[in-house]
Amino acid sequence: MRETAKYDDRLDMLVNLDLGNRGVEPLYEAARAITGKALCGAAADLLLAMPKRGTAIVTTGSVSRAWLSPRLGENDGPSGAAALIRALWLARQAATILVIEETLIQPMAATLTACGIAVVDFETTQKASQDGTMACATILPYPVTDAEGAAAAPAMLADLAPDILISTERVGRNENGIYYNMRGRDYGMGRARIDMLFDEGRARGIPTLAVGDGGNEIGMGLVAQAVQASVPFAAPGDCPCGGGIGAVSKADVLMTAAVSNWGCTAICAALALRTGDARLIHTPAMEARLLEVMTANGLINSADGIIDPHVDGIRDTTHIAVAELAEAITRKALT
Repeated sequence: MRETAKYDDRLDMLVNLDLGNRGVEPLYEAARAITGKALCGAAADLLLAMPKRGTAIVTTGSVSRAWLSPRLGENDGPSGAAALIRALWLARQAATILVIEETLIQPMAATLTACGIAVVDFETTQKASQDGTMACATILPYPVTDAEGAAAAPAMLADLAPDILISTERVGRNENGIYYNMRGRDYGMGRARIDMLFDEGRARGIPTLAVGDGGNEIGMGLVAQAVQASVPFAAPGDCPCGGGIGAVSKADVLMTAAVSNWGCTAICAALALRTGDARLIHTPAMEARLLEVMTANGLINSADGIIDPHVDGIRDTTHIAVAELAEAITRKALT
């Protein structure tokens, strides 16, 4: 266990290196203090605690330019979610439901397929989970208004009966109910109110894992004070509503990272460390492939506002290098 903790620490340090200068390092310190150990290790432990062949609800997919069109999604989040879904199937044969905006189903389906996950109906996903023969997932839309989002949460949880809720790079509302981007602009229009699903899940005692990099994502309510002190536009009064960009929704485990996709890479590596299964590692080859697929399907480098394989304004080669370093850390431990 001590050896595993050492490698968990290295993975945490790797993915929380704040190359984008977004203020994530204080958020990491705050989350680490609450968790009491490496965040990727805590996340992996939570995932492995779910029943084998259990059910997971996963969400990602930020509508990047909501004021222009709800069909413009960003490329931080989808590939990380796909990597986690793949690892969850390999480790637990989980039946996974991905919940996003209806407008983003097509590019998300392409990303999952490129990661080796077949996108099918929920009945087929359940069958595949039980017989363990095929990695499958289901994609479902979620309402985009406050009233419908609140009403849908209890019904969806009752219908799907998830064992865990997982969010990566999924924006949550602030204390005034507004969804802000990193520049303090309201972009809640056409956005699925999935943070309401997570709030309802936590109220019911369902375990929750969240990955975020900027303070405005589901889970960041766990470190709200650090967000307000460290992230631009996050202090009270920084935004037009009188609040800041920080999300109020909390999570049982919050995995911070300089880029949310990197947080998912670290969690996959921590899962591999615990299971001894190198297949769970998110490899640099897979990262390169997913960056290409997301570009081909119109997902946006949100920092630069252009469709290319760079993520959060950081070059594609850097993202591939982070995956390679995470793999090197993990394979060293496994051998």
